[in-house]
Amino acid sequence: MNALRSIGAVIGGFVVLAVLSTAMDAALESTILPGLAKAQATTGEWIFVTVYRAVFSIFGCYLAARWAPSRPMAHALALGAIGVILSSLGAHVMWSLGTHWYPIALIVIALPCAWIGGWLYERSRAA
Repeated sequence: MNALRSIGAVIGGFVVLAVLSTAMDAALESTILPGLAKAQATTGEWIFVTVYRAVFSIFGCYLAARWAPSRPMAHALALGAIGVILSSLGAHVMWSLGTHWYPIALIVIALPCAWIGGWLYERSRAA
């Protein structure tokens, strides 16, 4: 039963961060950043996207830790590892579009964001 709860915690955190990222992307593409849809954004716009994706990743990993039946940091880091894998696949598929530093940044920040999310949960639980 704990294995199912563990899987559910990681999947739940992933779904939250994916929905938030996708919704924000869609909102920005249809309003103030139409270049995102074609990977033709400016450096400042890519930085903005990287920052909000980092925030959503931290939040999703925080939730994975919170929903975990035990070892919350391990669950947050498991979601971070999934982020590394999916970001690497995304970088490979989208390499010919847009700037190269952005997909690399997503790979690099995945585990630190996961650790921060897990740490924030553990800190809030200790308080």
